[in-house]
Amino acid sequence: MNILVIEDEKKLVDILKKALKSQYYTVDTAYDGEEGLKKSLKNTYDLIVLDIMLPKKDGMEICREIRKNNIHTPVIMLTARGVLEDRITGLDAGADDYLQKPFEMTELYARVRALLRRPRNTDSLIFKVKDLTMDTKAHEVTRGNKNIKLTPKEYKILYTLMSRSGEALTRDELINSAWGPNFKEDNHELNVHIRYLRAKVDNGSSKPLIHTVRGVGYTLK
Repeated sequence: MNILVIEDEKKLVDILKKALKSQYYTVDTAYDGEEGLKKSLKNTYDLIVLDIMLPKKDGMEICREIRKNNIHTPVIMLTARGVLEDRITGLDAGADDYLQKPFEMTELYARVRALLRRPRNTDSLIFKVKDLTMDTKAHEVTRGNKNIKLTPKEYKILYTLMSRSGEALTRDELINSAWGPNFKEDNHELNVHIRYLRAKVDNGSSKPLIHTVRGVGYTLK
């Protein structure tokens, strides 16, 4: 998962970058409003952490601008302000959540996870990671010019990995997505299906996309 942090306090940026990377997120940064808006409009991110008080262009203006451009990326707004009206203004500008400084990293992690779990507001039904494409409307998966035939369980696992690409997903998350929350794994079913997926998705490619995250689970990137 790719996260953009727009914050002018370099020390805080360094802390946020290190903390988010420890949770297996990819982090890009911007130190003023103009740079932050430019990156928001040019690049694709899964979430934006946005300070409200920025040089050149404030967070409210950035948030309004990206929403005007039909960018639905979730936004967590950071501020030292505690006034209710400021929080309301931020949410009205298009922010999805609001976090007041100073805050605990565990709270930021929880809010990031909550926003990333939300269904994405998008007109596209196609996920794409490198040359791997999943068309959820046609229920088709291709890599390059090759069609990949998947079983229903394999499709569900790959859908979860692709819809949250770059994020380290736990075994429980992947098992729940394919078998449901009440399933009890007895015979390493997930390992077997991941092995089948790798054979179909990564076979013959010099750049594998499905990776094991030791002590956590799996990621696709």
